Amino acid sequence: MSTAVINMGVSSFDGDAYRSMAMYLYASRLSAAFRCLPMMHPPSPTYSEDDIPLSDVTSEQPGTSSNGRCHRHCCHRNHHRHKHKSLPQTAGQGGILNGDHGICSSVESMQDDSDNALVYREGHLVSGTLDALIQHIVPTIDYYPDRAYLFAFLLSSRLFIKPHELLGRVIALCDVQQKLTDKTPHGKERLTRFIPRLVQLLAEWSETFPYDFRDERVMAHVRGITHRCVSVESGVRHEVSSLLQNLLHRLTTLEQYEEFLKRVNENATTSNADCLSTTDITELCPTPNHIAQQLTHIELERLSFIGPEEFVQAFAKENPHLETSFKDMKRTRNLENYVQWFNRLSYLVATEVVKNVKKKQRVKVVEFWIEAARECFNIGNFNSLMAIIAGLNMSPISRLKKTWNKIQSGKFSILEHQMDPSSNFSSYRSTLKAAMWRSAGATDERQRIVIPFFSLLVKDLYFLNEGCTNKLPNGHINFEKFWQLAKQVTEFITWKQVTCPFGKVHKTIMFLQSSPVLTENALALASFECEPPENHEKERYKSLRAEMSTTPS
Repeated sequence: MSTAVINMGVSSFDGDAYRSMAMYLYASRLSAAFRCLPMMHPPSPTYSEDDIPLSDVTSEQPGTSSNGRCHRHCCHRNHHRHKHKSLPQTAGQGGILNGDHGICSSVESMQDDSDNALVYREGHLVSGTLDALIQHIVPTIDYYPDRAYLFAFLLSSRLFIKPHELLGRVIALCDVQQKLTDKTPHGKERLTRFIPRLVQLLAEWSETFPYDFRDERVMAHVRGITHRCVSVESGVRHEVSSLLQNLLHRLTTLEQYEEFLKRVNENATTSNADCLSTTDITELCPTPNHIAQQLTHIELERLSFIGPEEFVQAFAKENPHLETSFKDMKRTRNLENYVQWFNRLSYLVATEVVKNVKKKQRVKVVEFWIEAARECFNIGNFNSLMAIIAGLNMSPISRLKKTWNKIQSGKFSILEHQMDPSSNFSSYRSTLKAAMWRSAGATDERQRIVIPFFSLLVKDLYFLNEGCTNKLPNGHINFEKFWQLAKQVTEFITWKQVTCPFGKVHKTIMFLQSSPVLTENALALASFECEPPENHEKERYKSLRAEMSTTPS
């Protein structure tokens, strides 16, 4: 849904009024499908035991649907160990839904294309044309797409087709193939069996990729098809209502979270040390374990708001080879905000050290952060761990020789070794695997926590994503790359769904997220105030003083 639509009037309302308005705007759009329908309370449709919940999605790569029944007529051509499965379309005269979205010609071309092949290797889907891959997510009476395939395709297909265009084509194919306008007794009986599957597809899409539905173009399709589904088969009213209510909740929660981040990021940095909080971190937090636990709260909350599609959309936005028309898809900044949080924590660590003029207190603060980092390691919070290490390794801190001489640096050296970037972070990767193994078999919530070093995760996903954009010589989309990316992102989803088991201390969490931190130059100047510059640093010190004297705080 358009951010511009959501944000209208924000300057005119206080926080509560704004949230109420946002919820109203969401509700008015999500419930539009029901405005002309009489209230009914029929029994819910019965799903087969094959209709497993979306939470059971795995990263496996099955070649057929999870219910094992694909009754589509497929042509087979053997080529070494490859099988080409063509998915012919069902001819139909039903009216095309949402014709104003320009999808009629697309559907006709899909109907007539004889090269709509899916290529399998040893039972696993490895490539296909875009049209064939789209057809493969379209449900029928006897077929429902495998959950793993559905996730992988919805995740990466946005590199080739926008979500609103994809949904439009899926709806149009359903309309043509299932003849949604057929009012004959046989047609009604068929649609009674088909409509629940279409609603299920919409529900799973909105559950896994809810941020797609911030796009008003997507919501236009949703309003049209849900209204149509309830009109044709009133038995799905409960499922449609649940779908829309869940979507409303997810999107309004995101809106409130974005407003919260906007508030805490105000005045987040300062070049004036006098503007810093007088609260000492060692006084605010009774123990290093306490701050490590509160950092874990922040990490898990911020992780939970990152949509899986944000990885793909962020890369698409930066990829110069993709059409500019694909770059309007990204409507959230949760991924970028999380990266900014890492940087903020590093600067907070450094700020808390240099704001203490007395060496004894600086030593205490450095040792406190080292112990907090060690506890983050024990918890499995590798992102905060790396941010703390980065903060203590910043030049304004590492140059404080008199301070470091008073610190037993053995513990810090061990942590640095665990996060050593050499050999592509091989030491960290081994530790991460051990944490994942611990998490997989854990019954204690504390042992389930895995918070990866996020910048490295993004880097890994970037290279996988790069492979997704490259088509094969025959013009097929390389679905093996889709599988690989989906597997990595599925792991990420598992990590972000863990509930933080530690008690939440609001005062500490707000301090960590909103307490002003010094800018890079202000940190350097404060460091020189703590320990005077050496000969090779004196020019730098002079230039900083001159610059900072003219810089507004």
